[in-house]
Amino acid sequence: MGKFISDNLPSPQDFYENNAGLKLVGRGEWRTTRCEFHRGSDSMRINLKSGGFICMNCQVKGGDVLAYQMQTSGQDFVDAAKALGAWDDGGIATRPEKATPLSARAALQVLASESNFTAVAAANVGHGIALSESEKDRLLVAARRINQIAELFP
Repeated sequence: MGKFISDNLPSPQDFYENNAGLKLVGRGEWRTTRCEFHRGSDSMRINLKSGGFICMNCQVKGGDVLAYQMQTSGQDFVDAAKALGAWDDGGIATRPEKATPLSARAALQVLASESNFTAVAAANVGHGIALSESEKDRLLVAARRINQIAELFP
């Protein structure tokens, strides 16, 4: 029998920027980012103190980084807590050195989404349509996510 150790959860800013690969925009306690649930841009609000999140468009929400991990990965509470280093199986709970690798199926889903976005951006540029600053930023996030997956599956 194990136990949950909330103090071992990553800080919200570290989790959302590094584990979830989101770019948080704004100042103060609440930041804005894209919604991974409906693929909308600039509709998700993240609370940097609690880790809570809500999409102002699709209304998906949760109270902390653990809830976000569960909803994006499909993991149950214990598996999500383990992935974030917040579960003690009777020994000493430790934070993982690296984020838990994606399954091959999940990696392919991310690659499909990011490559589709990249292809659309490239086609727009090819047709003389300038990318906005947010589209350029999103393109850099896509490139980083593709590279991260390439490192997971050499």
